[in-house]
Amino acid sequence: MNHLKTVILLAGMTAIFMVVGGAIGGTQGMVIAFVVACAMNLFSYWNSDKMVLRMYGAREVDDHTAPELVAMVRELAHRADLPMPRVYIMDNPQPNAFATGRNPQNAAVAATTGLLNTLSYDEVAGVMAHELAHIKHYDTLTMTITATLAGAISMLANFAFMFSHNRNNNGPGPIATIAMMIFAPLAAMLVQMAISRSREYEADRAGAEICGQPMALAAALARISGAAHLVHNDEAEANPATAHMFIINPLSGARMDNLFSTHPATENRIAALRDLAGRMGGGGSHGSGFGGASSRPAPAGSPQGRWNTSGTTRPPASGTPSGPWGGAGTGGRTGNAGRRPGPWG
Repeated sequence: MNHLKTVILLAGMTAIFMVVGGAIGGTQGMVIAFVVACAMNLFSYWNSDKMVLRMYGAREVDDHTAPELVAMVRELAHRADLPMPRVYIMDNPQPNAFATGRNPQNAAVAATTGLLNTLSYDEVAGVMAHELAHIKHYDTLTMTITATLAGAISMLANFAFMFSHNRNNNGPGPIATIAMMIFAPLAAMLVQMAISRSREYEADRAGAEICGQPMALAAALARISGAAHLVHNDEAEANPATAHMFIINPLSGARMDNLFSTHPATENRIAALRDLAGRMGGGGSHGSGFGGASSRPAPAGSPQGRWNTSGTTRPPASGTPSGPWGGAGTGGRTGNAGRRPGPWG
């Protein structure tokens, strides 16, 4: 059923693309728009992970540069019966994360330095489990293709406005062009949101079951939501069509659980996780610990580069809490001399 819904929604996005193309260039414009939409779907299928990761300046880490994070993702992937995804860190002070890739065999998870500096170990595990749930359900492919098409539809609508000044007798009039500029991106946005919002609840549920800590994920959502509107995410603001890929909306505003939200209200997601924790009994309480340990920061004296890595990151906005791995804006804790440098080192 999920795959059928995805096909229908993506077909709807392609239809919107064709309508905008037809408004610009008639039948010929519609045909061209259809060909372009198909080409974009195909390109996104093979390159979705590379496109988004490059967009956010994400850097891949491994067992040497971020051993504890990579080990965590490996254990969670094993629990979820998934291949080990590639792991990336984004040099961004806003706490957030996303997953991308066309299938579980070609997937990646990415976390910001803000997330790793702000959340506890168990909370990060809950976030990573949520992203693995998106991979397991093939949400990442759909969400990336939809983001690509939504951005392209908005671009075509702007072209329609520019072309209207040089139209011939068969072209759209000024009123039709203005209406197209308004309603085509709106329609694309509504389809994009329909894909995103219905799947966030399911990824929360599955992610909580993977990590075994519904309340750790709930606490992570509360922390991320509380900080996201305080810390500006320049890359997300420049690419708003990708906002639905993150675990919490990275854009300023958009906090209401209505038709125009890219994510369900955080309060509603936390309530659902609280209900799940009640059904899971003692295993759902926050603090029993992912992997058998308590929710914790890194052990004192552990080498820098376990969570994130050495090097300077952008400082967070005023009021952003310091994280367990060495304070806001440091990109990690002060470490031992002679340690292996991270990707920023």
